[in-house]
Amino acid sequence: MSMAHMADGQSQPLDETLNELLRAMQTAHLRDGFADLALRCDRLGRIGAMVRENQNTIIAAIDADFGGRSREETLLAEVFTTLSSVRHAKGGVAKWMRPRRRAMDLAFKPARATLLPQPLGVAGIISPWNYPLLMALSPLVGALAAGNRAMVKPSEFTPRTSELLAEMIAKKFTADEVAVVQGGIEVGAAFAALPFDHLFFTGSTNVGRKVMAAAAANLTPVTLELGGKSPAIIAPDANLDVAVTSIVRGKLFNAGQTCVAPDYVLLPQAQLDAFVEKALAVAVRFYPDLADNPDYSSIVNQAQFDRLQGMIRDAETQGARVLTASVGVGRKLPLTLVLDSTDAMAVRREEIFGPVLPVIPYGDLDAAIGHVNGGERPLALYAYGRDRANIDRVLRSTISGGAVVNDCLIHAGVEALPFGGVGTSGMGQYHGQEGFETFSKLKPVMYQSRLNGMWVLNPPYGAKAKALIKLLLKRP
Repeated sequence: MSMAHMADGQSQPLDETLNELLRAMQTAHLRDGFADLALRCDRLGRIGAMVRENQNTIIAAIDADFGGRSREETLLAEVFTTLSSVRHAKGGVAKWMRPRRRAMDLAFKPARATLLPQPLGVAGIISPWNYPLLMALSPLVGALAAGNRAMVKPSEFTPRTSELLAEMIAKKFTADEVAVVQGGIEVGAAFAALPFDHLFFTGSTNVGRKVMAAAAANLTPVTLELGGKSPAIIAPDANLDVAVTSIVRGKLFNAGQTCVAPDYVLLPQAQLDAFVEKALAVAVRFYPDLADNPDYSSIVNQAQFDRLQGMIRDAETQGARVLTASVGVGRKLPLTLVLDSTDAMAVRREEIFGPVLPVIPYGDLDAAIGHVNGGERPLALYAYGRDRANIDRVLRSTISGGAVVNDCLIHAGVEALPFGGVGTSGMGQYHGQEGFETFSKLKPVMYQSRLNGMWVLNPPYGAKAKALIKLLLKRP
């Protein structure tokens, strides 16, 4: 079901319209009972078929929304990853649905205990603009695998993709299974305030705070997939060529508009000049010309482009050295290295979300770890090095949503690994079984045996009850 641009020309108040849609889904969920395995697999299959059947249309819509989006990046980061999540869920959902036996303490035997996974009901999903297909459908896969229905609010900043998503969903799902709600800030605020059974949000930390505050009024549980400043730490023993190639590739994928893109680099002081020279050369080798290069993506809109330019000017004004790999064209911004930066600069305080990369030298590895721990906890951390002890030190001494050793970004596409932040980079997780569990209630159920000793504890407490209590308290 599509509810396009609800704030325009609506015949009844927005809140009432959204609440009616939610109530219709909740009624259907209770009426039809919990979705069985066949229905869940069928719904997942519809998502996969939808993406496959509309692959070229999806590529065109995202390209138009960005004003230039690499076809290969869309195939990798939107189409492949969505199909991968569907394939993984279909292969695992039968096992995930089964009751899970839990060990029973001797004191309660011969009773037995299980966890019974149950769908929550109706999930709300608010998705961002940077990966407009994947970030809408990946959490939807988790919600459907868990047996839920869902309402999806895609970003208004990628309107063609949002409209296409609404059309595709409407063809594959009934109105009370999955609905797409389109609109701007007003619709988004009303959507977040609905009494969903679970609300899933992907976006900025600042907006995440507002979403959580809106959900709190209904005590709606939330999953917040946010961002932050994800560091790339190059240890003294790292292969610098490997590290540079990986970091530049990850930073320039989707022109840096990725929540887990390397936000800044920490490296030994002695390697600074070599890193700069190699990084600029690699960027030029990857993208020798920006003007007519179909491999390099544009910044999504003028507002985001102006924000990035403002960050660069702010750094330059405060004394930073700024080096670019090439000349930008239109909204295609080249790799931009920022040297001699300070904590007063926006590039050091705010998530960059573009191809701008502060490079920060350190004296020793402890200083690099201290720098990371001195800020908010990042969504991702990338550690480059050959010494296992150094890598383990970095991993054990820092806290991040996820981490990759000797590469970056790729963990976000692994369905077997949960994905999620910590602290200001988010709460909760999804992908694979963890996504299924995010949208489920793992209900603990205890089955009492017909033959049990609870009668001993019936009041009034006599000698047998007191002896039993004494025995229980003696257990180590």
